[in-house]
Amino acid sequence: MQDMDAIYKKYSEIVYKYVFCLTGNEDTAEEIVQETFFVAVKDIRKFRGECKISTWLCQISKYIWYKKLKKQKREIPLDVLQDTLFLEESIEENFLKKERKIQVFKKLQTFDEDTKTVLYLRIFGNFEYDEIAEIMGRTSNWARVVFFRGKQRLKEEFEHEK
Repeated sequence: MQDMDAIYKKYSEIVYKYVFCLTGNEDTAEEIVQETFFVAVKDIRKFRGECKISTWLCQISKYIWYKKLKKQKREIPLDVLQDTLFLEESIEENFLKKERKIQVFKKLQTFDEDTKTVLYLRIFGNFEYDEIAEIMGRTSNWARVVFFRGKQRLKEEFEHEK
């Protein structure tokens, strides 16, 4: 059990950041992190060591999140960005930014899962490429390339609308 305490201390923040990027809600993220470590304690024997522990934990949390979404019969929420981005702006500016944010998230829903996750983690979670690589079980170079290509695709799709 001491090992799980050490694992929790080492990886709970990474898992929380990852889940927060998925959910956009602090309470939901905390709840999922707790469920993740509960499942991890219960299923630690299933961990085969084929990936990093952080990757395994993030995959568990992602499964729990999608399970919750399926139960609620709704898609991934579009309001992942916090309203704190709009502190002292006019109502019109807030409305326009929210509309733009919704457009961005709608477009992101059409991206493949890896690209979408990398963009969420980098833009909204402020993760470094090394952290994204660890979460995704890839290299930091891979994370940079996926982010760059995803950002370019997003930019192109908005330019085609004009």
